Amino acid sequence: MRDVGHITARRRAPGSLRVACLGLAALCGLLATVALAQISARNGVSIWDIVRCAIFFVTTIWLAWGAVQAMLGLSGRDDRAPLPELAQPQPPTVLLLPICHEDPVAVFARVAAMDRSIRSAGLEIDIAVLSDSQTEAARDRERAIFAILLAETDGTGRIFYRNRSDNRGRKAGNIESFIRRSGGAYELAIVLDADSLMEGETMRGMIARMQAEPDLGLLQTLPRIIGARSLFGRAIQFSSAFHAPFFTRGLIRLQGGTGTYWGHNAIFRIRAFAACCGLPELPGKPPLGGTILSHDYVEAALLARGGWRVEIDERFGGSFEEGPENLLAYARRDRRWCQGNLQHTRLITAPGLRGWSRFQFLQGALTYLVAPLWALFLLVSVLVTVTTPLPDYFPEPQGLFPVFPDDPTGGLIALALGICCLLLLPKIAIWAGVVRTGRVRFFGGAALSSLSVIAEVLLSSLLAPLMMAYQTHAVAKVLLGHDGGWPAGQRGEGSLGLAESWRASRGIALTGTALLAAGLHFSPTLVIWLLPVGLPLVAAPLLVAVTSQPVSTAVFLVSDDIRSSPVVSDFHATFRYWVLPDEFEPV
Repeated sequence: MRDVGHITARRRAPGSLRVACLGLAALCGLLATVALAQISARNGVSIWDIVRCAIFFVTTIWLAWGAVQAMLGLSGRDDRAPLPELAQPQPPTVLLLPICHEDPVAVFARVAAMDRSIRSAGLEIDIAVLSDSQTEAARDRERAIFAILLAETDGTGRIFYRNRSDNRGRKAGNIESFIRRSGGAYELAIVLDADSLMEGETMRGMIARMQAEPDLGLLQTLPRIIGARSLFGRAIQFSSAFHAPFFTRGLIRLQGGTGTYWGHNAIFRIRAFAACCGLPELPGKPPLGGTILSHDYVEAALLARGGWRVEIDERFGGSFEEGPENLLAYARRDRRWCQGNLQHTRLITAPGLRGWSRFQFLQGALTYLVAPLWALFLLVSVLVTVTTPLPDYFPEPQGLFPVFPDDPTGGLIALALGICCLLLLPKIAIWAGVVRTGRVRFFGGAALSSLSVIAEVLLSSLLAPLMMAYQTHAVAKVLLGHDGGWPAGQRGEGSLGLAESWRASRGIALTGTALLAAGLHFSPTLVIWLLPVGLPLVAAPLLVAVTSQPVSTAVFLVSDDIRSSPVVSDFHATFRYWVLPDEFEPV
């Protein structure tokens, strides 16, 4: 048994800060709900008023919790110790790259670029490409390009490829298989996704932290999204670069040593992983039983249960991944995450887990359950409106919060105020913080970054009803017993035509049309309050198609558009240099 008591005492979990932040989020939810209840009580209280107040309380707490994290990331000083230097001898380290039916040219071009960056950083790291591809044609292509990789890098003896015919456990099982067979040769493992890239100097810093802190079981970086070309992709890329570091910094302060693992762009201690992270099959059939899909959160919880620290460190640059290029690709990926996060509800009461790990499981499930709750809130608000006769006079505003007395739905105006306060203010504060620290130069300066923030807010507001619809559909499918499985990654998806977008989102468009038609039938005034949700739903095919189109890099400018990382530039150069068979298309 490891003696880490002295380290644990030095790094005590921030319990009081967690209680304060959760209390503040609950207070915001309570005040907003009181305001809604006072509005509803003007014409008497029905069971539907009580239902929507309960829903509004939960969903507003959720919005407030995100705002609290952002503001926490903006406040206070960073009292963490400086990043340590690597001491010799370097711990034996392997880079693991699980793949399954990916484009092997892109995969191995990334490996070639990272291998050169690793050697430039003075590191000795083996690279293992772990394939779960199941067709012989895919395996043959992977072996052929792997041969080119070995010839180009002189990588024999340090770059390895293996394919397993039995892909039980998916990605987690793939890594477990490597640890069982070869893990004894290494102390540390860096794990990436097929679309990940990482600089050698970043790996050097991560290894140094693991070397200096023997109780650190896993260290997660904050990867930057790169390579986005579409309007949708570039908006996500900008948000991840501009806003995400502050939300992550707030999350770090709350998590302490019971942090989050996102399954890639991280480093872990093999001995800790082998001892703690063997994943069972959940009892019962999918979607809530069977293979654990969102394995990363579970592995982080198991490491913490075993006495190891799990941390995120956003200070490491040089960690990259790609993002979806259109809303349909995002929704497909989100469907698997939805099923995986809802599976976590079965693990909340698992024995021995830290309290924060249980909270993270609940929080992950709420990420998706909040969408159908918002949809239900809107539905109940409409029901209240059409079943409650409106007074023929306008009373004076009463109660704790003054409101517009002619608001026909009560809840919708409270919803609008809540979104403005809890979503917009943190982003405005982050923009001010970026300007104050001088980081605004990485986003084209104060003027261009301001336009980018405004455009991102407008675009995310337009797409929010669509995301609500897709996530509500995903939750419904899981709860009805439909298994979404683990679809193979589809990298480099490009623009969508209007016909394809219509086929994929016509249900959303018809739902929006029915919503507005019902509002117009029962109360023309109601339609005004439904427009911010109804119009994007009606226009869903157009929004999906338009946002998938490529745009200039001047739109949502980020630092990687100004100056690309060496490992990213090397990857693109390698990809272009290799002679590609006709069936391979650049990604």
